[in-house]
Amino acid sequence: MMKKLFITGFDQSSSWMYDWFMENFLKHSKLPIHVYDFDKFQAPINDQRNWFKKPFAMLNAATKAEKVCWIDIDCHVKASPDKIFNFTSKNQLTMAEDRPWTTRRGQKWHNSGVVAFQGEPRILQEWAFKITLNETETGDQEVLHSMMTDDLKRLTYITDLPREYNTLRIDLLDSTAPKDIKIMHWTGGKGKEVIRGMING
Repeated sequence: MMKKLFITGFDQSSSWMYDWFMENFLKHSKLPIHVYDFDKFQAPINDQRNWFKKPFAMLNAATKAEKVCWIDIDCHVKASPDKIFNFTSKNQLTMAEDRPWTTRRGQKWHNSGVVAFQGEPRILQEWAFKITLNETETGDQEVLHSMMTDDLKRLTYITDLPREYNTLRIDLLDSTAPKDIKIMHWTGGKGKEVIRGMING
């Protein structure tokens, strides 16, 4: 059992980002990382969208390390992410607020691009189970948010990660990005265009 472990995942549609992600991660972190190939990783879901396998990968990683942190493969690790583990709390998921969605939707959202935890929080198990029943939500983040039915539940199950560990592309457009960005999350199609630009030089 390792003390701390980073994890990420990809499938055929996102594998082109793998080398770019790993080069940036290994440049800045001294901790181990495990990579899940979602085209091969088995999870008990009917949905063909591989990103719904994320919570199941997180549960799998909980058997390998005391503390785990998932990072989406479209995240640009720009500085050491290793202190993320200082922010974990028992029985909670540690996530940065999704400030753009909070602003646009009128209630607090958290972004699932970077998720840290210790042990096997009940909310992680419930998130995975809810995904097996999902028929309406468009992404794993939306499924988790649908479970946060009130502020008390959100405070109970989610603890805030400083936003410099998951700064979103739209934060740059909204001028809400923190000053010392450690992980830049290039979300959406426009974000992938930025990543292609970095890869192609």
